Amino acid sequence: MESMGRWLGAAAGVGEADWKRQTMKVLNDAVVAEWIAAHPEVSREALTKNVTRLYQYAKEKKECAKCPGLERCPNDMAGHYTKLVVTGGDGVEPNVADYKVPCDLQRAKSSQDSVRARIKSFYVDEKALNKEYSPAEIISRDMQRAGAVEAVIKYVLRTRDDGLQPNGLYLQGDFGTGKTFLASYLLYELAKSGFTGVIVYTPDFVEDLKSMFGEPQKLKETIELLKDTDLLVFDDIGAEHLNAWTRDHVLGAILNYRMNRKPTFYTSNHDLDGLQRHLSFTTREGEDEYRGQRLMDRIRPFVEVIEVGGRNQRGR
Repeated sequence: MESMGRWLGAAAGVGEADWKRQTMKVLNDAVVAEWIAAHPEVSREALTKNVTRLYQYAKEKKECAKCPGLERCPNDMAGHYTKLVVTGGDGVEPNVADYKVPCDLQRAKSSQDSVRARIKSFYVDEKALNKEYSPAEIISRDMQRAGAVEAVIKYVLRTRDDGLQPNGLYLQGDFGTGKTFLASYLLYELAKSGFTGVIVYTPDFVEDLKSMFGEPQKLKETIELLKDTDLLVFDDIGAEHLNAWTRDHVLGAILNYRMNRKPTFYTSNHDLDGLQRHLSFTTREGEDEYRGQRLMDRIRPFVEVIEVGGRNQRGR
């Protein structure tokens, strides 16, 4: 079939005989004939009156049968097709109406967009936040981290069944073993269950905080966001250059609010003792074991440590 616009334009400029010929062409189309056979209650007059609806229905059904993908969808409303219904009844003559229905690909995209909207990220590679992965697919990348993947999956299932957990996870391992990926996977899977999440790349986040000194409202909104989200991930904590203000008044305030309320997650190359040594040192004040210990008291009791082993995946 040619396009609806061309057909209508041609039909409008021809005589009655040609118009009828065009109409018969639509009514005899295999797709339209199948629909008509399924709805014998609709009169010939009603079918003729709604021939443009029938034309659009057939055209889009054929396009969907050879779907080129959502990005190249040729239908009038991308990701949707025309559905025909019979109206009338109770003494009213049956008629034909139509409406647009999202296709499977559009429904999947809408679902993914809804999930993704529940997760905010700051300075983090978002690949793992924009695609659904199966556990088998994740494990197959490196069997050495199968134990870590299993622990993350168990955490996801517990949260789905019982709600937010009192403790988060501390994903510890060498460079490039997939700690950030696993944390992002956890956020994505739980966003599917309606939980909100934020993941921040800690070194860049700490640097960006310095620029917020002159923007107190932005600073307040950022801190409130990290306090209130259901799931918070500090990615690569221990790699940042800390000052006392960031440690005590930003990280300390966020973690103090969240403990016993909402779980916080971490990825790090340090073990917990190494992280404590890192948090005890700031660029200007030097070492302060008390303040480092004070912050760790808001981390150590509220995490389950998971060792993430395996090969360096970066660049593979």
